[in-house]
Amino acid sequence: MKKLDTSLYFITDSTGVAEDEFLSRVERALMGGVTLLQLREKNKTTREYIALAEKVHELAKKYAVPLIIDDRVDVALAVDAEGVHLGAEDMTIAQAKLILGKDKIIGATAKTVPWALDVFRQGADYLGVGAIYPTTTKVKTVLTSTDTLRDICKAVPIPVNAIGGLNKGNIDILAGIPIAGICAVSAIMKAADPKPAVEELKERAHELALI
Repeated sequence: MKKLDTSLYFITDSTGVAEDEFLSRVERALMGGVTLLQLREKNKTTREYIALAEKVHELAKKYAVPLIIDDRVDVALAVDAEGVHLGAEDMTIAQAKLILGKDKIIGATAKTVPWALDVFRQGADYLGVGAIYPTTTKVKTVLTSTDTLRDICKAVPIPVNAIGGLNKGNIDILAGIPIAGICAVSAIMKAADPKPAVEELKERAHELALI
């Protein structure tokens, strides 16, 4: 697996958005320079998830951006996505590696140092840590302090990304913490135009030396 660039990690949210509009917004985000793309669908059937993942994967390949499937190892396998992201209630990292093979990217959510160390030892390739701020996405969130984020960054040698309500106006709270990148959902999905939203977010992250 080539070196993983998690500096601007875009996580999708299709809630209330028609498919054509959703795909258009995903492509605009890719044009803006996201480095990793996660398709997150909590309410679709397996067939619906796979059908959408196939379309999103075609877009991601066009821009040479790895596609990560949230939660679902079967969907990742079905569309030959570059990887999967697993939470505490999902299949273990070790089990996912057995199914997907050693060349696929496997990310994990971590909220404590012991959990971060555990999933790292299982073979996680990167971590998402948060939520730093409350989020507007329909996902269960527990706030994570920046002190915990800093401790996790120091505890594991793999990329650690901050996630949760982050946008260009509030990421200064992360200054000085050795993260590998930031994850964004609403700041991109709900922007008037995702392309400049990504560009401005990356510019601000560079100014703060976060990426």
